[in-house]
Amino acid sequence: MSAAGGQRRAVRLDKHPILEVRRADPFAFFFQDEELVAYPGETIASALFAHGIRVFGHHPRDGAPQGIFCANGQCAQCLVLADGRPVKACLTLVRPGMRVAPLDGLPQPPPPPERLDFRAIEELAVEALVIGGGPAGMSAAVELGKLGVKTLLVDDKHRLGGKLLLQTHRFFGSRDAVYAGTRGVAIAERLAAEVHAQRTVEVWLQSPALAVFSDQRVGVLREGRRYVLVRPRVLVVATGARERSLVFPGDTLPGVYGAGAFQTLVNRDLVRAATRLFVVGGGNVGLIAAYHALQAGIEVVGLCEALPECTGYKVHRDKLARLGVPIYTSHTVVAAHGERHVEAITIAQVDEKFRPIPGTEKTFPCDTILIAVGLDPVDEFYRKAREFGIPAFAAGDAQEIAEASAAIFTGRIAGRQAAQALGYAVDIPPEWAKTAEILKSKPGRVHPLPPPPELPLFPVLHCVQEIPCDPCAAVCPLGLIHVDPGDIRRPPRFTGERACSGCGRCVAFCPGLAITLVDFRKDPDHPVVTVPWEFGADSLAPGTEVLVVDREGKVLGAGAVVGLAQVPGADRTLLVRVRVPKGWALQAAGIRLPQGERAPIPPLPLPEADEAIVCRCERVKAREIRALIRQGVRDLNELKAVTRAGMGACGGKTCRNLILRLFREEGVPLEEVTDFVGRPLFLEVPLGAFAGMEEP
Repeated sequence: MSAAGGQRRAVRLDKHPILEVRRADPFAFFFQDEELVAYPGETIASALFAHGIRVFGHHPRDGAPQGIFCANGQCAQCLVLADGRPVKACLTLVRPGMRVAPLDGLPQPPPPPERLDFRAIEELAVEALVIGGGPAGMSAAVELGKLGVKTLLVDDKHRLGGKLLLQTHRFFGSRDAVYAGTRGVAIAERLAAEVHAQRTVEVWLQSPALAVFSDQRVGVLREGRRYVLVRPRVLVVATGARERSLVFPGDTLPGVYGAGAFQTLVNRDLVRAATRLFVVGGGNVGLIAAYHALQAGIEVVGLCEALPECTGYKVHRDKLARLGVPIYTSHTVVAAHGERHVEAITIAQVDEKFRPIPGTEKTFPCDTILIAVGLDPVDEFYRKAREFGIPAFAAGDAQEIAEASAAIFTGRIAGRQAAQALGYAVDIPPEWAKTAEILKSKPGRVHPLPPPPELPLFPVLHCVQEIPCDPCAAVCPLGLIHVDPGDIRRPPRFTGERACSGCGRCVAFCPGLAITLVDFRKDPDHPVVTVPWEFGADSLAPGTEVLVVDREGKVLGAGAVVGLAQVPGADRTLLVRVRVPKGWALQAAGIRLPQGERAPIPPLPLPEADEAIVCRCERVKAREIRALIRQGVRDLNELKAVTRAGMGACGGKTCRNLILRLFREEGVPLEEVTDFVGRPLFLEVPLGAFAGMEEP
């Protein structure tokens, strides 16, 4: 076992309750001259994680261990040497025989070749360029392709789909407009097939866009090797979002990373990337990622949210509570503990100004800390295009942070807007704007549960919060569930106009797993309650004793499984029937298997808070930034010149917001702060690419 490898605890997933695990024939590659196994389509990062290797190198400034952080190409924490060249492990596919080595210190340039060959820089004119192959970009490309517009779609990943490839849950929103009720991974496949069916749409994968230039060209590194200048007549920017982070001691330890990185490893690359996980952030991203971890067999020891309530959909929060995950609201992370990787987390309660309250610390052993504290739009391409006079339209998170269902719809709108700018005769229906706004809606108020109907068999709709969603109404064959078609944010209701058939389709297809079916027909005193289950049938044979829980996760008592079923087309969501006492029937919202308590351990000593790293690339600490702020510095460019914060490979993408937060904490209004001067290039690229240097 090599010193750089860390502890080998992660493994590939051999089965998953939702995803089909299929792998082609394995091949060998090498890490530090040790032979390892990889599979076609795996990135270097996922192949290393599959062998429990989390430390990819060490920082040249202080020797700190480096590992994966964003898994989205936005930072440079996962740099390794692959066949002698520094590459991002999260984006680079592993190849047979590839020799990978940790990047310890600054990379040494390889000896120059005997001769250098150059080619002319290719230039390509297209009607429309779409940057980003996620839900918004694919939807825009499909709209353009249907009109016969010559379109180029570029994406930096090796598969189309973006964040859809990471989503195993069913989507909310409108069933008619954005495939609500369908799992994200299935939507990705559907949209990708639609893109490839468009004869006028060309797709370049592993081809990041680098910059927008004043001569109205866009630089693209095709397949990571050939630099191409693309001149579009119109640009659609669907570049998604980058994750925000937090500043706390230990924040750069391997094992601290964003929700997107975690979901990439687990749901796209099928690697069990943790054993014990703690989630920081109670928005939809954190809540969903925690649920995905449980599906992958990873223990979620807790989730904390700084606000008094989780900000994501209540149905997502309730799913975790029903499964026994402790949720600590009004708490935040104060330290990650460990030497070479995460070994524990300490959280603390916060006051009304979100400051940790001394004496409220709780420490939990864990090997992974997932940071899910919000997103920022990747909109620099859009802003530069507008500055340089290129007709440009933003879609998805690059336009406004919202759910992926909204990204699909805003992508369609942007595609048609781009076509209109090109002079194509196409309408954008007026109602599309209203639909887009509804799909972008934040969670609304929570309504009380309505009284039950006087029927022997009926559904209980535990979905009581105002969120945009309507699949339950669409799948009921008798039309007994009503959602206001004019505003699908209003909670659904069971009309009770006639007897329910008990088919269970509403239970199986509800994206929030928030519907149960109560059946009093056989035994009025001990009805059967049908609940959804997405963890496989291995441990739920008839007769199995389970804990029956209410919507908030409170244990009502023990119940026995009396049967399992699956609705045709429900895509692996099981229906579990449990017999319960009459008094539980309306409250019972889910089940969980008996489990041990996830109690904290005695708090560990806390490092000095201002020793936390703010700039990952240059290892700049909070105390260095605070000292300059207190001396009167109000210009981020001056901070960069003195400390190098923001000068690293990511170009300030990660540390900018963290530095601004320090200004706020020091009582400096942000109106007084001068922002960074942005780099002309948005991503790192070898200089030889701009000269057309041929790769050996």
